[in-house]
Amino acid sequence: MQKITRTSQKTLQAIALGLGATSILLSPFIAEIRVQHPIQPLTDTWQHLPIEPRGSTLLGISFRSPYVETLGLNMRSTLQTLLTYPFHVIRLGAYWNRIEPAQNIFDTSELDWQIDAAEQAGMQIILCVGALKTFGYPECFIPAQYLKDPLQEHSRITPSAYPSLLTAATTFINRVVERYKHRKSITAWQLEHDAVDPLGVEHSWRLHTTFVEKEAEAIRKADPSRPIMMNGFLPTSLPVALTQWWHTRDQGDSLDVAQHIADIVGIDYYPRHAVLAFGTKTLYLDGSQRPWQQWRRQHLFTQLHARGQHLMVTEGQAEPWEAVTIPPNPHQHGLYSCMPEHVISNYNTCMRWSGQDAHLSAYLFWGAEYWLLRKHHADLSYLQAFARILENA
Repeated sequence: MQKITRTSQKTLQAIALGLGATSILLSPFIAEIRVQHPIQPLTDTWQHLPIEPRGSTLLGISFRSPYVETLGLNMRSTLQTLLTYPFHVIRLGAYWNRIEPAQNIFDTSELDWQIDAAEQAGMQIILCVGALKTFGYPECFIPAQYLKDPLQEHSRITPSAYPSLLTAATTFINRVVERYKHRKSITAWQLEHDAVDPLGVEHSWRLHTTFVEKEAEAIRKADPSRPIMMNGFLPTSLPVALTQWWHTRDQGDSLDVAQHIADIVGIDYYPRHAVLAFGTKTLYLDGSQRPWQQWRRQHLFTQLHARGQHLMVTEGQAEPWEAVTIPPNPHQHGLYSCMPEHVISNYNTCMRWSGQDAHLSAYLFWGAEYWLLRKHHADLSYLQAFARILENA
């Protein structure tokens, strides 16, 4: 057998050291990766999980008009069914392109009956007035008449570059606030959605902070009595956190901007989500229990407390986030990214935050419309997990 020369030994040592260093650098990423079959058998785990007490935290849901239609559900019956559950807060959206579908049309009838129904059920309402971005895919709801050409990718949307769009947006905001500010059920206005972040892989344009500030001025001028809520995505995996930081490093992400503009800061919390599907398997990211993620959250809470700002969870993951736009609906099965038991475990996690690090004024479950889709396909487990929380919290 040929002997290894001293030079060869040094080369092998260098390679070994390089591989070792690489594994150390990659270990935080690797620890957050899950490769699983997305379709999972349903179990009764959700029936036995303990329920953390909510204390004074209000519980609620979001209702996405466009999404209900996408799922093929009836909008009125879906909302009426959800409103039979004894939660406290509902978030509704004033979707710009649905209210102004064409020039010289301003039709709030759809939003009117939603607010009426919520009021009759005794709900508090957070109303997202947009204007450009509102919760629910595709998030951007600018009417065609106000956007002759697509917004320029890889750019920030500034008041000086888009003066007519800003005028249209603030006019819309003013009209919506003026119409509903006398409704006592409305407790806060939401401004934009993940205001200054890009929309995933679909669009790379972002709103400039000054654009959002002008919109905030319009809300406060129309109604100085109610707080403004702004939300942002709290990364739960290191790759997503680094990507978000890189894309928003010039002015901060939506949570950073919310701290400087809003009265209430909302967190979008998704501990497990799909990244890529390949063959029969899917790659997921889940770093919610990693030390760096705990530090990021605690740092945010400390800053909010110092500023005297209120904190809430605007989106607590309670529906699957798979590698497709619309979550699949497998018969007698669930999806790995959010099984019925995760509706409870995600809630429990955030309630423990509220007890240890900061007070959550509200926790809104994200995915109520999906629960109704599951119900129509003979799976009541998501709804029943939600009902367990309401009954025992």
